[in-house]
Amino acid sequence: MQSFITLLLVLLPLFIGFAIPVTPRMAQTADKALSYLVFVILTLIGIELSQVHGLGNQLGDIALYVAVLSILTVGTGLVALLWFDRFKPWRSKNNAEKGNQHRISIRGSLIQVICVVIGFVIGHFLPSAYLPPENAMTALLMLLILLVGIGLKGSGITLKEVMLNRRGVEISVIFTLAVLVGGLGFAMLFREVSWTQGLALASGFGWYSLSAIVMTDAYGAVWGSVALFNDLIREFFALLFIPMVMRQYPSAAVGLGGATSLDFTLPVIQQSGGLTVVPLAISFGFIINIVSPVLMVVFAAFG
Repeated sequence: MQSFITLLLVLLPLFIGFAIPVTPRMAQTADKALSYLVFVILTLIGIELSQVHGLGNQLGDIALYVAVLSILTVGTGLVALLWFDRFKPWRSKNNAEKGNQHRISIRGSLIQVICVVIGFVIGHFLPSAYLPPENAMTALLMLLILLVGIGLKGSGITLKEVMLNRRGVEISVIFTLAVLVGGLGFAMLFREVSWTQGLALASGFGWYSLSAIVMTDAYGAVWGSVALFNDLIREFFALLFIPMVMRQYPSAAVGLGGATSLDFTLPVIQQSGGLTVVPLAISFGFIINIVSPVLMVVFAAFG
C-alpha cells in the first residue's frame, strides 16, 4: 500500500503539470523555480546526510559503491549505444557552434556538489529542534515533479512528436535496458544489495535530485547519497565526453546525458552535434524523464 501511495505522489504532480493550461511565461517561471528548488533539495540532502550516525566509518564504503555503480551504469549504457551506432549508423550535419557553455555547465555541476557540502555543514551545527520535518522531502519531491510536468508541457513537445522520433525511442529502450543490467551487476557484486535495490539505484539515469530523494526515502541517507553522486558523476562525464563522442557516435553522445539530455546537457549536445541532433536528444530525454521516476519507485517498493 505504501508503495502505491509513493507512486501516486510521484505521478500525480506530473499528470497535473501536463493537464493544466501552461503559458510561455508560466513555463519560464517554472523552469527558473525548478533550478532554485534543486539547490534547496541538494542542501536538504546534505542536512539529512549529516544526521547519519557513524558516517565517517561509512565514507569508504560510499566511495566504493559510487565508483562501482558509476562505472557499471554509465559504462553499460555507453557500450550498448556505441554498438547501436555501429550497427545502425545515424549521421547528422555537424554544424556545432563554438562557445563557452561547456565550461559554464561544469561550473554549475560543481555548485550542486557545493550545495550538498553546505547542507552537511549546516546539519552538523543545527540544533535538532530546527531540523527540517520528516515530510519535507516528500513535499519537495511533489513540487519538483509538478514543475517538471509544467516545464515539459510548456516546451510544446507532444507525446506524439516524441514517439514519432523512431531513433529517439530506440535509444531510450536500449539505454534503459543496458543501464538496468548495470544495476543488476552492482547487486551481484555486493551481497548487502538486493537485485531490486540495484535496479532502483540504476534507474536515476542522471536525475540526481529525484534519485537522491527516492533512494533516501527507501534505503536511508547513505544510499541516497550514493544515488546522488552516481548521477552527478554521469553529468560530469557527459559534459566532458559528449563533444568527443558526438562526431562518430551521436546516439551514444545523446545517451551519455541520460535524463539531463532534455535540459542540462542539451546545450552541449547542440554545440557538439548541431541543430539536427536536438530533436533526437529531446525525444530521448523526454522518455527517460517519464520512465525514471516510475522505475525508481516500483523497484524501491520491493526492497
